[in-house]
Amino acid sequence: MLWEGITPGLISQTHRGFTMKILRRIAFVLLVAMLMPACATEETASSNWGEAQGPPAWVRYGTVTNVREVIQRREGDPAGGALAGAIIGSILGGGRGPGALFGAMGGAAVGAAASSESYEQRSYEVWVRFQDGAYQSFRYASYPPFRPGDPVALTPRGLYHA
Repeated sequence: MLWEGITPGLISQTHRGFTMKILRRIAFVLLVAMLMPACATEETASSNWGEAQGPPAWVRYGTVTNVREVIQRREGDPAGGALAGAIIGSILGGGRGPGALFGAMGGAAVGAAASSESYEQRSYEVWVRFQDGAYQSFRYASYPPFRPGDPVALTPRGLYHA
């Protein structure tokens, strides 16, 4: 018989050790999933100088006071991703010996690649001073059709040249 000579305590202890290894690995995978957003930073710069006072009329006339470019950058942190990947890869690789070394190297490579993403998004704010003295900004995803000094009219459909 296959199980001859194996005591029930040994089977129980081996099963318990295997279960603990799996639970440890699952815990570290969950830890990585929670730490991955910490490998990137996002920065947005913007200013608001106030809102229009009172309910807007059907047509409000004003003048463009300035056009401002807003740049939003997101930069990854490959070093942080590599460190997190190395720690997790080491643990998943067995914690000791060559398995841990290969796990750490693979985890570092994957972590660095996953957190190296960066992008830059540009938008434009058009600031208008209306005849009643109120200021309001309008955001455009591409370069706006207005320049400082342009007379404009705000209607329920948006901002237009006056």
